[in-house]
Amino acid sequence: MSEGEGTVEDCPFCEIVAGRSPARVVHESPHTVAFLPLRPAVTGHTLVVPKRHVRDFWHLTTDTAHPLMDAMLLVARGIRTALSPEGLNVINSAGEAASQTVFHLHMHLVPRWSNDRMGHLWPAPSESAEEQLDTLEETLKAGIARAGGAMD
Repeated sequence: MSEGEGTVEDCPFCEIVAGRSPARVVHESPHTVAFLPLRPAVTGHTLVVPKRHVRDFWHLTTDTAHPLMDAMLLVARGIRTALSPEGLNVINSAGEAASQTVFHLHMHLVPRWSNDRMGHLWPAPSESAEEQLDTLEETLKAGIARAGGAMD
């Protein structure tokens, strides 16, 4: 199903968007819904989803990305005002290898405090040879150039 086709059967987030499944909705706009997950990582952890079914980040178009980002900014500012966290993680997982479990694009807004149960998200840095980085730079530039025409 493409992004603009509405809802997908058996998608739990489409069910929330359609009002057929209960959720603790903290914000709704014409294009997005923000709600508390069933198993939050920390207090204030909030999901922001587009109302249109979008499988993952790679299927997102700019028409849907803009209102999604607007909602994320508003909700993030609300989290900051309400809970005064020390930081915020914005997390998205695209695909099973990245731990995506619900295949409807969702952005996690996770307020952070020192020594919270989330811990560090990144592995220790590793060294890369300059030659490897130069090759990777060129490979990514070429990939971005080829993908440029496929934005929408």
